[in-house]
Amino acid sequence: MRAGRHDEGATLPPARLIFTATIFLGSFLLFLTQPMVARMAMPRLGGTPAVWNSAMLLYQALLLAGYAYAHVLGRLPTRVQLGVHLGLFALAALTLPVSLAGVVPALGAEPALWVLWLLGATIAPLFFVIAAQAPLMQSWFARSGDAGAHDPYFLYAASNLGSFAGLITYPLLFEPFLTLSQQSLLWSGGYLLLALGVILCGLMVPPAPGRRARSESTPLGWQRPLKWVLLAAIPSGLLLSSTMHLTTEVLAAPFLWVIPLGVYLLTFVLAFAHRGRLVQGLIALAPFVVLLLGAVVMIEGRGLPFILAVAGVVLLFFAALGLHARLVDDRPDPSRLTEFYLSMSFGGMLGGLFAALIAPLLFNWTWEHPLLVLAAVALLPVPAIFRDPGASRPWAWLIGIPVVALGLSLLADSEQVTGLPRWASILLGIPILLWTLRSAAIRWRYALLFGLLMMGYGGWTALARSFDPDARERSYFGIYGIEATRDGTARYLRHGTTMHGIQLLDPERAAIPGSYYAPGSAVGLAFGNAQRLYGTHARLGVIGLGTGTLVCYARPGQQWTAFEIDPLIVRIARDSRRFTFLSRCKPDLDIVVGDARLMLDRYPDDSFDMLAVDAFSSDAIPMHLMTLEAFQLYDRVLADNGLLLVHISNRYLDLEPVVAAAARAGGWNALLRDYRPGEEGRAFLASRSIWVAMSKDPEALRRLIEDTADDDSGWRPVRGRHTLRPWTDDFGSVLPVLK
Repeated sequence: MRAGRHDEGATLPPARLIFTATIFLGSFLLFLTQPMVARMAMPRLGGTPAVWNSAMLLYQALLLAGYAYAHVLGRLPTRVQLGVHLGLFALAALTLPVSLAGVVPALGAEPALWVLWLLGATIAPLFFVIAAQAPLMQSWFARSGDAGAHDPYFLYAASNLGSFAGLITYPLLFEPFLTLSQQSLLWSGGYLLLALGVILCGLMVPPAPGRRARSESTPLGWQRPLKWVLLAAIPSGLLLSSTMHLTTEVLAAPFLWVIPLGVYLLTFVLAFAHRGRLVQGLIALAPFVVLLLGAVVMIEGRGLPFILAVAGVVLLFFAALGLHARLVDDRPDPSRLTEFYLSMSFGGMLGGLFAALIAPLLFNWTWEHPLLVLAAVALLPVPAIFRDPGASRPWAWLIGIPVVALGLSLLADSEQVTGLPRWASILLGIPILLWTLRSAAIRWRYALLFGLLMMGYGGWTALARSFDPDARERSYFGIYGIEATRDGTARYLRHGTTMHGIQLLDPERAAIPGSYYAPGSAVGLAFGNAQRLYGTHARLGVIGLGTGTLVCYARPGQQWTAFEIDPLIVRIARDSRRFTFLSRCKPDLDIVVGDARLMLDRYPDDSFDMLAVDAFSSDAIPMHLMTLEAFQLYDRVLADNGLLLVHISNRYLDLEPVVAAAARAGGWNALLRDYRPGEEGRAFLASRSIWVAMSKDPEALRRLIEDTADDDSGWRPVRGRHTLRPWTDDFGSVLPVLK
């Protein structure tokens, strides 16, 4: 039976049109809520991928609750269902317009639990009542007497199409042109329109339930619902693990958070709608694409993060499409519709629970991602080309496994062993794998061989590093690698594709700041001359600790404070076996753990003479530290002649116009320094860096630049765009500043 079977050329009957429009609108509002609330929460929660994954887990839990409610409600007469549902609609409407609960995290609060609490207190009632729309409206449609009521599953395609539309239109239409207040009011209007649609749908259903299908009395057993749970759980987990990869490797911003979720929802649309030749072809390709792209998730893509991120999204699309297609092909009679969706939502929540909460506790790397890919391989059908009589021959199995193991062990370290670049090894390894699968593939052997391929393309290296307790650690906020340079002269801290600090291992040079903080950089000039600029007792603050490089500019009598959101970073920086900046230069550094905006808000006016904003999340400064409200906070805690240093080095965003707009709106004087180290700078591993120095006092900037105005990396005024509005907590979009 094919999903969405109906007369394609016929005009949609009124009942089908109204039900489709109501389900589409409900899902549109539901998934418009997610990026909108995430944007509201950024000033309190930051913009890390982990925050989005925790939010996704809450959404999945609320979706499960909504589906369970729809399942229980479906046992009542239709008019009773309508009355109860409208009553919940009215109660949830009391929380309109959508806004965050007026609470702030307590000191020491667990971030994962705090995110769930804040978002739950904000949107739980509205999200719950709308989450029930898809299964409830479909069960009503199945009783409506419409010509297509015998197979209402096509409406789930309309539901996911509405979800997809909500996610895509938010970054393209809502975020760039509307403030959060305007978005919330518009959403409230849509909610009232949805209530009207629910009333119309309820009135189109006969008061008494229709005659139950014979199959409704046949028990489902436990195997079939378990199959539904597994087929839903794996794509859901892959969604979150792919999100972590994409937003860590590319950009921490709501604009990119929605891409994996949009792709995930699109696979539901294609799987549940009427399948043409194109969709059937994509489903048939799924095992091959997962085979070709799945293994490369083990490759560390420092040189090609964007390409590997795109590959990860494509992998998610085909894996989810193949598994969702299997799920749809096994759907039950409409009399079991709510049980089917309840099993699906339960599986989705289990996948989210594993990826968002359990995996960060179990693994020190994103091992959940390759494990979920392996699980997808085990559940996808083995392509027919791999199923032949040879699969039953033991000799093919006994010969094939050693051949693949030997070939992949050589390719694992290809540049050293074979002299070939990694891309050439991949091209050579694929025919070996295909030949062996052709000879020895049944489902479990197929998955095992695929696992060997993954281990060959970087898995052994990743596994070895995971067993080294000093090489890699993971927290709620990210995965950090501590590595040595190829020549063994230095050690650095890496998060995603961003280096958070590097230290020379030569004891005589170990206290020289390098990377973005070299003596010739803007922050190096400012902090290195703090005594000349502000006297012996200068008060200096740093947002973002990293390895603690900047503290080696400290001088006796100065007061230093560092703000760091991740306790793990504090532990790494204090571990003298890894980095010695703190132990050598400022062992008594005052470190405040927590989000910088929340922590700074507790400081009195005139607390600092200089403040450096260097809170990278992979390759981006979290947006909530770049808003007009954030700059107003910096101004309050700085002295009247204080200096603010903002790090804007970025591969994907041109942050200079953002800072220029904030400076123009806030009355700051601002100068930019694009530091490009020469041979002398490269000797102590200095990196190119772009910092903006800002002050309300022009004399403070003049004194800062008087010794450096004529060098090759001189200062210049920041360049803004008159068309770019300052980012605020209520408004901001990355689209205008994408490079």
